[in-house]
Amino acid sequence: MARVRLSVEERRAEILRAAVEQIGQRGVAALRVADVAAALGVSNALVIYHFETKEKLVAEAFAYAAEADLARLRELLGRRGSAVQRLKAAVRWYAPTGQAKGWTLWIEGWAVSLREGGLRDVVQRLDQQWKAALAEVIGEGAEAGEYACDDPQGAAWRLTALLDGLAVQMTAYRGSLSRKAMLEWVDDALARELGLPREGLSR
Repeated sequence: MARVRLSVEERRAEILRAAVEQIGQRGVAALRVADVAAALGVSNALVIYHFETKEKLVAEAFAYAAEADLARLRELLGRRGSAVQRLKAAVRWYAPTGQAKGWTLWIEGWAVSLREGGLRDVVQRLDQQWKAALAEVIGEGAEAGEYACDDPQGAAWRLTALLDGLAVQMTAYRGSLSRKAMLEWVDDALARELGLPREGLSR
Protein backbone atom coordinates (compact mmCIF):
# COMPACT_ATOMS: atom_id res chain seq x y z
CA MET A 1 0.00 0.00 0.00
CA ALA A 2 1.37 3.43 -0.96
CA ARG A 3 2.40 5.81 1.81
CA VAL A 4 0.15 8.79 2.41
CA ARG A 5 1.69 11.96 1.01
CA LEU A 6 2.51 14.32 3.89
CA SER A 7 3.15 18.03 3.93
CA VAL A 8 6.65 19.22 4.80
CA GLU A 9 5.54 20.10 8.33
CA GLU A 10 3.84 16.73 8.83
CA ARG A 11 6.86 14.83 7.49
CA ARG A 12 9.26 16.74 9.73
CA ALA A 13 7.06 16.06 12.77
CA GLU A 14 6.91 12.36 11.88
CA ILE A 15 10.71 12.20 11.61
CA LEU A 16 11.16 14.08 14.88
CA ARG A 17 8.81 11.71 16.73
CA ALA A 18 10.75 8.74 15.38
CA ALA A 19 14.05 10.35 16.36
CA VAL A 20 12.84 10.94 19.92
CA GLU A 21 11.78 7.29 20.17
CA GLN A 22 15.09 6.05 18.78
CA ILE A 23 17.10 8.30 21.11
CA GLY A 24 15.15 6.84 24.02
CA GLN A 25 16.00 3.31 22.88
CA ARG A 26 19.61 3.77 21.73
CA GLY A 27 20.93 7.01 23.21
CA VAL A 28 22.31 9.91 21.19
CA ALA A 29 25.82 8.49 20.77
CA ALA A 30 24.61 5.25 19.17
CA LEU A 31 21.85 6.84 17.11
CA ARG A 32 22.22 6.73 13.32
CA VAL A 33 20.16 8.48 10.69
CA ALA A 34 19.56 4.99 9.30
CA ASP A 35 17.82 3.97 12.55
CA VAL A 36 15.32 6.81 12.22
CA ALA A 37 14.77 6.11 8.53
CA ALA A 38 14.27 2.38 9.14
CA ALA A 39 11.73 3.05 11.91
CA LEU A 40 9.63 4.99 9.40
CA GLY A 41 10.30 2.84 6.36
CA VAL A 42 11.83 5.76 4.44
CA SER A 43 15.23 6.41 2.92
CA ASN A 44 18.20 7.94 4.73
CA ALA A 45 18.17 10.60 2.01
CA LEU A 46 14.68 11.74 3.01
CA VAL A 47 15.76 12.29 6.62
CA ILE A 48 18.89 14.15 5.48
CA TYR A 49 16.81 16.24 3.07
CA HIS A 50 14.75 17.59 5.99
CA PHE A 51 17.49 17.91 8.63
CA GLU A 52 20.84 17.95 6.77
CA THR A 53 22.89 16.26 9.52
CA LYS A 54 22.43 13.91 12.47
CA GLU A 55 23.47 16.76 14.79
CA LYS A 56 20.67 19.03 13.52
CA LEU A 57 18.18 16.17 13.72
CA VAL A 58 19.11 15.47 17.35
CA ALA A 59 18.89 19.16 18.32
CA GLU A 60 15.47 19.56 16.74
CA ALA A 61 14.20 16.25 18.17
CA PHE A 62 15.25 17.38 21.63
CA ALA A 63 13.47 20.71 21.19
CA TYR A 64 10.37 18.96 19.82
CA ALA A 65 10.07 16.71 22.88
CA ALA A 66 11.12 19.28 25.48
CA GLU A 67 8.73 21.94 24.17
CA ALA A 68 5.83 19.50 24.61
CA ASP A 69 6.78 19.14 28.28
CA LEU A 70 7.19 22.90 28.56
CA ALA A 71 3.69 23.41 27.16
CA ARG A 72 2.34 21.02 29.81
CA LEU A 73 4.20 22.91 32.54
CA ARG A 74 2.67 26.19 31.38
CA GLU A 75 -0.77 24.61 31.30
CA LEU A 76 -0.40 23.48 34.92
CA LEU A 77 0.90 26.87 36.02
CA GLY A 78 -1.87 28.67 34.14
CA ARG A 79 -4.76 26.88 35.82
CA ARG A 80 -7.14 28.56 38.24
CA GLY A 81 -6.32 28.39 41.90
CA SER A 82 -3.72 29.72 44.27
CA ALA A 83 -0.08 30.04 43.25
CA VAL A 84 0.79 27.45 45.91
CA GLN A 85 -1.62 24.92 44.40
CA ARG A 86 -0.33 25.53 40.89
CA LEU A 87 3.31 25.37 41.93
CA LYS A 88 2.82 22.15 43.88
CA ALA A 89 1.07 20.53 40.91
CA ALA A 90 3.79 21.65 38.52
CA VAL A 91 6.67 20.59 40.75
CA ARG A 92 5.07 17.20 41.43
CA TRP A 93 4.60 16.69 37.67
CA TYR A 94 8.17 17.86 36.91
CA ALA A 95 9.62 15.53 39.56
CA PRO A 96 11.18 12.35 38.11
CA THR A 97 8.43 10.15 39.53
CA GLY A 98 5.73 12.32 38.00
CA GLN A 99 4.27 12.05 34.50
CA ALA A 100 6.95 14.04 32.67
CA LYS A 101 8.45 11.51 30.25
CA GLY A 102 11.46 13.47 29.03
CA TRP A 103 14.07 12.87 31.74
CA THR A 104 16.16 10.34 29.81
CA LEU A 105 16.13 12.69 26.84
CA TRP A 106 17.13 15.68 29.02
CA ILE A 107 20.03 13.73 30.55
CA GLU A 108 21.18 12.65 27.08
CA GLY A 109 20.86 16.25 25.96
CA TRP A 110 22.98 17.58 28.82
CA ALA A 111 25.74 15.07 28.10
CA VAL A 112 25.89 15.64 24.35
CA SER A 113 25.58 19.44 24.65
CA LEU A 114 28.98 19.53 26.36
CA ARG A 115 30.47 18.99 22.89
CA GLU A 116 27.70 20.01 20.50
CA GLY A 117 27.20 23.76 20.34
CA GLY A 118 23.92 23.58 18.43
CA LEU A 119 22.31 21.29 20.97
CA ARG A 120 23.77 23.31 23.85
CA ASP A 121 21.98 26.42 22.57
CA VAL A 122 18.68 24.52 22.39
CA VAL A 123 19.10 23.01 25.87
CA GLN A 124 19.98 26.36 27.41
CA ARG A 125 17.06 28.17 25.76
CA LEU A 126 14.54 25.60 26.94
CA ASP A 127 16.03 25.42 30.43
CA GLN A 128 15.72 29.20 30.77
CA GLN A 129 12.06 29.00 29.75
CA TRP A 130 11.35 26.37 32.44
CA LYS A 131 12.93 28.57 35.10
CA ALA A 132 11.16 31.70 33.85
CA ALA A 133 7.75 29.98 33.93
CA LEU A 134 8.24 28.88 37.54
CA ALA A 135 9.67 32.25 38.61
CA GLU A 136 6.67 34.09 37.16
CA VAL A 137 4.15 32.13 39.23
CA ILE A 138 6.32 32.28 42.36
CA GLY A 139 6.35 36.06 41.92
CA GLU A 140 2.57 36.17 41.43
CA GLY A 141 1.97 34.35 44.71
CA ALA A 142 4.38 36.61 46.60
CA GLU A 143 2.68 39.73 45.24
CA ALA A 144 -0.72 38.32 46.21
CA GLY A 145 0.48 37.80 49.78
CA GLU A 146 0.19 34.01 49.74
CA TYR A 147 3.75 33.66 51.03
CA ALA A 148 7.01 35.61 51.34
CA CYS A 149 9.61 35.17 48.60
CA ASP A 150 11.97 38.06 47.86
CA ASP A 151 13.80 36.28 45.03
CA PRO A 152 11.43 34.34 42.72
CA GLN A 153 14.12 33.81 40.11
CA GLY A 154 16.56 32.40 42.66
CA ALA A 155 13.83 30.17 44.06
CA ALA A 156 13.07 28.82 40.58
CA TRP A 157 16.76 28.11 39.97
CA ARG A 158 17.17 26.30 43.27
CA LEU A 159 14.02 24.21 42.76
CA THR A 160 14.96 23.17 39.23
CA ALA A 161 18.53 22.41 40.29
CA LEU A 162 17.20 20.06 42.99
CA LEU A 163 14.75 18.41 40.58
CA ASP A 164 17.39 18.01 37.88
CA GLY A 165 19.78 16.40 40.34
CA LEU A 166 17.11 14.07 41.67
CA ALA A 167 16.22 13.12 38.11
CA VAL A 168 19.78 12.00 37.47
CA GLN A 169 19.75 9.90 40.64
CA MET A 170 16.31 8.39 40.00
CA THR A 171 16.99 7.72 36.31
CA ALA A 172 20.61 6.58 36.35
CA TYR A 173 20.53 4.79 39.71
CA ARG A 174 17.09 3.24 39.83
CA GLY A 175 16.09 2.11 43.29
CA SER A 176 18.71 4.19 45.09
CA LEU A 177 16.06 6.55 46.49
CA SER A 178 12.45 5.78 47.28
CA ARG A 179 9.67 7.69 45.60
CA LYS A 180 8.26 8.66 49.00
CA ALA A 181 11.57 10.14 50.21
CA MET A 182 12.10 12.01 46.94
CA LEU A 183 8.64 13.63 47.08
CA GLU A 184 9.15 14.60 50.73
CA TRP A 185 12.40 16.36 49.81
CA VAL A 186 10.65 18.13 46.93
CA ASP A 187 7.84 19.33 49.20
CA ASP A 188 10.35 20.42 51.84
CA ALA A 189 12.24 22.45 49.25
CA LEU A 190 9.10 24.10 47.83
CA ALA A 191 7.82 25.00 51.30
CA ARG A 192 11.22 26.42 52.26
CA GLU A 193 11.44 28.57 49.12
CA LEU A 194 7.94 29.94 49.76
CA GLY A 195 8.54 30.52 53.47
CA LEU A 196 5.68 28.19 54.40
CA PRO A 197 5.34 25.26 56.79
CA ARG A 198 4.96 21.93 55.01
CA GLU A 199 1.25 21.78 55.86
CA GLY A 200 0.86 25.14 54.10
CA LEU A 201 1.29 23.37 50.76
CA SER A 202 -1.94 21.47 51.30
CA ARG A 203 -4.21 24.40 52.09
